[in-house]
Formats: sequence, structure tokens, C-alpha cells
Amino acid sequence: MEKTNFIDYIRIFCKSGHGGAGSRHFMRNKLTAKGGPDGGDGGRGGHIILKGNKQLWTLLHLRYYKNVLADDGENGSKNNCTGHDGKDIIIEVPLGTVARNEETGAIEAEILEEGQQVIWVKGGRGGLGNSNFATPTNQMPEHAQPGEDGHEGWKTLELKVLADVGLVGFPNAGKSTLLSVITAAKPKIANYAFTTVTPQLGMVEYRDGRSFCIADLPGIIEGAAEGKGLGHRFLRHIERNSALLFLIPADSTDHKKEFEILLNELKEYNPEMLQKDFVIAVSKSDMLDDELKNLVEKQLPADIPHIFISSVTQQGLSQLKDLLWQTLNKEVVEKTTPDL
Repeated sequence: MEKTNFIDYIRIFCKSGHGGAGSRHFMRNKLTAKGGPDGGDGGRGGHIILKGNKQLWTLLHLRYYKNVLADDGENGSKNNCTGHDGKDIIIEVPLGTVARNEETGAIEAEILEEGQQVIWVKGGRGGLGNSNFATPTNQMPEHAQPGEDGHEGWKTLELKVLADVGLVGFPNAGKSTLLSVITAAKPKIANYAFTTVTPQLGMVEYRDGRSFCIADLPGIIEGAAEGKGLGHRFLRHIERNSALLFLIPADSTDHKKEFEILLNELKEYNPEMLQKDFVIAVSKSDMLDDELKNLVEKQLPADIPHIFISSVTQQGLSQLKDLLWQTLNKEVVEKTTPDL
């Protein structure tokens, strides 16, 4: 596989800071021989925080950032002085990042918005100084709390590309060519399978200054849900697409079967994907005359919108943009359409 700067999975060891110990101290100065308790609280241990940054598109900057260790909190001291909190560590990640506990697989945080901050690994609380335990019956407490331990463990960061539309299809279906024509993206295009090995994003300029984001995803093959081909590396990226554009080439030997295989792989990976909006585009349609188009049309599901396109001759591309825009905004259209 070719060397790439697109990294969508990182495994790191995280350790938050321990809380500082509370102080056990009694006031002593030249005017006070036996004063009351004045031990201060310990500082909080440093947090490990995730922060969303829309300028990032990959986890590449974390590739060699294997150990994230936050500072411990400072111990409390005399004169009711509270120790300094441990310095927090802020890890900037691209939007669409999912943070998991490696051992349990549980999702601990999801970053979806610019500037969003989530405390991923909490630092330990600082202990209370002995001044907090003074009572009328115990005016000279000898007890102060130790700080709480921080948390540590192996974690994973997984990037799921955020795009409005995901391009789904077998290798060589024409996805990269379509993306290069309707957006300013410049994906690698060649006449062999798996030309695209990482997601490619592009913005489609629509009417009146409006736009939407489309992602060219690595080609799927039968058995991808079981890990064949690029397997899960591909499938996880379509979980957050609002709509899926299935690209089936006109020269396919069985258009219906090809669509059913693609649909089945989505179902096997995550049945919830079947709740998304689907659009079918038959690519390379400049190879078809009207009679062949009618034959292909009969093989396609009647309940899913479809369109014939050609990236080479620009056939149907404007209509495709209209169809995708309507699909993405159909709820808005339905709400704003007056009752007749």
C-alpha cells in the first residue's frame, strides 16, 4: 500500500495527574506559639482534554505522540495556601474523532464541533488540608487528605470522516473521477482497483453560494464487513454521512446484484446504515443508448432515486447535484411546503 499522510486510527497511553496532598499544618509564628490548623488543600491533577479543530483532517500529528502524561497537582501548604493544579494537556483532533477505552471498547468522547472541549481523562482531586476538619470538639485536627490518584490506560482515537454525502461503490466504479469533476478535489485516478486508499473530501458548489461536502471513499468489495479488502478502514467512514450515493458503472454485468452486494455489506457492518438516504447514480452512461438505459432502469430498485451520469461528457451532473441537494434538505422542504 502506498505511503500516506492520512492517519485515521491512533493508539496512545494516557495518564492524568495525581491530586496534591492536603497539608497538615498548625499556625506558628513569633506571636502565636500554638495556633489553629492552617493546612491548605492540594491542587487538582492535570486533565487530558480533547479539543476539536476544523483545520485538521487527519490524526497524523499524533502518530508519534504515544505517551500523554499530565502533571500532578501541587501539595497544599501552610497559611491555608492551596497547591497549584497540574497543567492540563490539550490534544487537538479533527472533527469526527471518536475516543475509546481500548480495553472495554466503550466510547468515552466524540468531537463533532469546532472548539468543542471534552475532559477525556480526569485528573485526581486534591486532598483537603487539616483546616477543613476543625470542629468545636476537635479544634486541632491532625488529619489531612492525600490527593486522589489520576487515571491511566491505553486509549484509541478513531477518525470517522464528516461529510454530507458518501460515495459508495466497487473499485473502478468512477468515484474519484466524479469527485474530480464536481468538486475542486484532485484524487488519484487510474485504471486499477483500489486507486483510492484513503477518503478524499471535496466541496460541491451549488446554487446561490450554497454547497455541500462529498467524500470519495475507498472501494468496497464483497466481504468488506468481515475485513476483506480495506474492510473496516473503509466502512467506518460512512457512518456519519447523511446520504449515500451508490455509484454503479454502466458496464456492470449485473446492476441489481452489484447494488445488493453493496447494501448487504453496509447491513453486515452496521444495520443502522440502512436508515440513511440513498441515491443511485449509473456512471459511464455515455456508453448507453436509450434502449440500454431502459434495461438498466428495470434492474434498479423502484423506491430509490436514480440518475444516469457521465463524468467524461458531463451528462446528468447538474441534475445529480439537484437530486443530492434535495435529498440532504428534504426535511426542510417538507416542513416549508404548505398544506394544500
